[in-house]
Amino acid sequence: MAGDWLQALEPMFMTAKNIVLVKKKNNNNLGQGGIVFSKSPAGKVTAAVMAAIDAGYHHFDCAYVYQNESEVGEGIQQKIKEGIVKREDLFIVSKLWCTFHDKPLVKGACQKTLAALKLDYLDLYLMHWPLGFKPGDELFPKDDKGMSIPSNTDILQTWEAMEVLVDAGLVKAIGISNFNHEQIERILNKPGLKYKPANNQIECHPYLTQEKLIKYCQSKGIAVTAYCPLGSPDRPWAKPGDPSLLDDPKIKEIAAKHNKTPAQVLLRFQIQRNVIVIPKSVTPQRIVENLKVFDFELTEEEMATLLSFNRNWRICAMSISKTHKEYPFHAEY
Repeated sequence: MAGDWLQALEPMFMTAKNIVLVKKKNNNNLGQGGIVFSKSPAGKVTAAVMAAIDAGYHHFDCAYVYQNESEVGEGIQQKIKEGIVKREDLFIVSKLWCTFHDKPLVKGACQKTLAALKLDYLDLYLMHWPLGFKPGDELFPKDDKGMSIPSNTDILQTWEAMEVLVDAGLVKAIGISNFNHEQIERILNKPGLKYKPANNQIECHPYLTQEKLIKYCQSKGIAVTAYCPLGSPDRPWAKPGDPSLLDDPKIKEIAAKHNKTPAQVLLRFQIQRNVIVIPKSVTPQRIVENLKVFDFELTEEEMATLLSFNRNWRICAMSISKTHKEYPFHAEY
């Protein structure tokens, strides 16, 4: 059923519930903003993609688990057909889901995504989580205790299969998502490593500033992308007592000073940390608004204030996998 996977996710991600934010693609590099597509209301994704391209977005963040890649593909193809944009102007990202970590399944999973998006190649393909799940049709296979059923796979083996996709021309670059620094270190130290991760996509906002992980990734030449940069206010599992970034009085105060919205301040915060940012929205007005973050700068003091909000509060904890041997959030960073 539509929406079942969202409940299964519980605190996991709303990276792309709709759309992300990226300014422009630059020589095959990620820009500083994009648009992310997680689970959006049926029929709204195609229109949102088209509105985003019209507004100037070139970076689109997709994933197999969002179950809407064909709608994203329709929007992209429509705009290419209209001559508004060329494929080479776009930066399209997708992600390998956890049930496809077995080496023989990786290529087929990527091809499935390409067919849905109606594309010949992806600019970037990420391992969505360092967690392998039991293969099959269920996105979240669970045992009788409600915990995810792991596969007997290893991230290094899965990474080798991802490297094959680059050599086959199916993807331009490969990366990771939700990996801690120990897991990244394992990939970087892998004997015979052919391609290092280009990007690590992680949850990041002032309540989860990820300073150590960002510093580590950037020191290794791995770009960082922030998902849930606005705190995912519309997540289905929100509890009444949860903190709200967009309603935080100090963030509102900084926004008023710059004549900007709290959302624009939160996006600018990441950009000034050299972090790529991917908010989501299916609202045309917000899609446009989220791009207006390049005409102001936060002061050092304001940046320090936002960093001081850190409370290691995680929206997407993937708690159904807390017992998985590769669960990434037991480590400090």
